[in-house]
Amino acid sequence: MNYRRQYEQKLVSAEEAVKDVRSGEQVQFNSYNGIPTTLDKALAARKDELKEVIIHTSVTIYPLHTISADPSGEHFILHSWHISGYDRKLAQTSLGVYYVPALYYEHPLIFERHRDMDWVMIQTAPMDENGNFNFGPSACHAKAIIDAGKKIVLEVNENMPVVYGGCNESVHIDEVDLVVEGENPALFTIPEKPPTEIDRRVAALIMEEIEDGACLQLGIGTMPNAVGEMIANSDLKDLGVHTEMLVDAIVKMSAAGRVTGANKAVDKGKIAFGFAIGSQFLYDFVDRNPDCITYSVDYMNTPHNIARNPKVVAINSAIEVDLFSQINSESVGTRQISGTGGQVDFLLGAYMSKGGKGIICMTSTYRGPQGQLISRIRPTLSPGTIVTVPRTIANYIATEYGIANVKGKSTWQRAEALVGIAHPDFRDDLIKEAEKMKLWRKTNKIAD
Repeated sequence: MNYRRQYEQKLVSAEEAVKDVRSGEQVQFNSYNGIPTTLDKALAARKDELKEVIIHTSVTIYPLHTISADPSGEHFILHSWHISGYDRKLAQTSLGVYYVPALYYEHPLIFERHRDMDWVMIQTAPMDENGNFNFGPSACHAKAIIDAGKKIVLEVNENMPVVYGGCNESVHIDEVDLVVEGENPALFTIPEKPPTEIDRRVAALIMEEIEDGACLQLGIGTMPNAVGEMIANSDLKDLGVHTEMLVDAIVKMSAAGRVTGANKAVDKGKIAFGFAIGSQFLYDFVDRNPDCITYSVDYMNTPHNIARNPKVVAINSAIEVDLFSQINSESVGTRQISGTGGQVDFLLGAYMSKGGKGIICMTSTYRGPQGQLISRIRPTLSPGTIVTVPRTIANYIATEYGIANVKGKSTWQRAEALVGIAHPDFRDDLIKEAEKMKLWRKTNKIAD
């Protein structure tokens, strides 16, 4: 088969590729570094011809041209499956952004059952000799949206690394309608933010829960990264990696010889991940690296698949938790600032794993707008606050004052454990509120 001829027959300019998009249609971009920058720009140029075109994506890593070009919000509407820093800023403007609640492992099923996308636009690596376009470090749900799309447009980026896959890491030219050779932007990188002293204190406590042969998932944030850096400098051995998001800290762990994957039951010896986002160092690491393997999210995040590996330790961060052990990781009141992502997926999978555990970590306090100290452990979540992790799923919760394991505990036992890891300045008030809610017994004790 002459794939190059097929490629040339489907090759068009970005302007030609988007010329048939109609008002009211749904356009699905890939996420992370898979967002098609040149196609986005070309579609933005048609703003005045279009009304209420819905742009779907998640973790928007740069201001979308389509959304930025339309201050009225009449021409393009942004639907996000996971809110990014850019989206948070956008949400405070008249444009707004509309969040799509979902468990990440369910995304392919949701697309299959509920989403017929008029257009799917994805940035990929150049076509190989077998007619395949690799999704690079953004494979997580890329194939799922292609399968749900009516018309598929690829934007080729010469700077996209090629990541070897277990499944659904690429799309074949036969499945593609149009190909655009893009502007070849460098991949978006995240500046490394050094952990604070409190981050290190929490990380040190979490380190005590990790043993040789553990299989790790690290979520986003300085605290999980602090754990990864401590592991790199530890004497832990034969660690495995099965993670939704691959971050720089895991690469450091691997470079230090801590990661061999020898104890994994599936993908033995491989660093398995859904998507990677971080530094150029990270992208260079995954490029054609046989030690790395990427899968679609329905493989990486399905809890029962996570649990196939023993000693899974899932480490994620949160915004706040109440005395009932309900965990909020995505909103400030009614304001959506993140998303559910794979946090629930990995907490479930880790607990199902033989010897596994799911850990939510956070600082005990934060500073409010006026500089006031506010406890992250609250009597109840504020009205409108989203419960990301129900109390039925919560396992370990860590602050700089300790780790509370709430599994199997009653409501008053959970309250006691959580007050015990709260900032000392707030413990008395938390106890008073617990008493009002009938969550406190005279025999309750608080660890020093």
